Amino acid sequence: MKIAVTGKGGVGKTTLSSILSHLFASEGKKVIAVDADPDANLASALGVPRDKAEKIRPIAELGELIEERTGSKPGSMGGIFKLNPKVDDLPEGLGYKMNGIILLVMGKSKAAASGCYCPENVLLRRLLKHLVVERDEVVIVDMEAGIEHLTRGTAGSVDAFIVVVEPGQRSMQTAGVVRDMAKDLGVKKVFVVANKVRGPEDIAFIRDGIGDIEIAGHISFNHDIMEADIKGASPFSFSPGAVDEVKKIKNAIEKMLNAG
Repeated sequence: MKIAVTGKGGVGKTTLSSILSHLFASEGKKVIAVDADPDANLASALGVPRDKAEKIRPIAELGELIEERTGSKPGSMGGIFKLNPKVDDLPEGLGYKMNGIILLVMGKSKAAASGCYCPENVLLRRLLKHLVVERDEVVIVDMEAGIEHLTRGTAGSVDAFIVVVEPGQRSMQTAGVVRDMAKDLGVKKVFVVANKVRGPEDIAFIRDGIGDIEIAGHISFNHDIMEADIKGASPFSFSPGAVDEVKKIKNAIEKMLNAG
């Protein structure tokens, strides 16, 4: 299962990504959780202690590694470097391991959004493609609001694209944009997960706002999730209500994917 999670900032992408990662791992599956959002906080949501999270170096900042694998220094543009660098050893070599999950933090590459061919961007894109296309593990990618740094070959191999939305017009607009971009990149299945839902009215509002995108489920507005964030704890271990709701979302997505 390869799942990409996106949506505008603050809607709860990381909460969903972290709980999904723990749920798959609790079934005995190997999981690679990828923090591909420049505002990286998946480590905290997974429950990585702050002192250890602060020591995780984002891959985009590993200058020596980038130069070694691509043959060119980070930041250099227009030079000659490998477009297909070796990356298959990076998840085990660089990932933070916990409870059946390997966490990879991609880091801030200004080039990732611009689509330019510079060494760090090439390495990140190649790694993302390797994870989605060539690995056997469950891969969950916590992405920023856009999907520009997914190439056509990578995006087409994602099993499910989840757009997390909250009750609000801007969130609805983001869902529509992502759906159209995903379609252009060959993504077959795009689902919406409604977050911060206060009642049936919010679900009805979201259903009206997203048009023909399938809703995989919802997560209720939950003070436990806010408390977990304040404490730097994982919502998986702090919010049983949210875990139950995400379990239903996971089951619904698996059922819809199996149905074709």
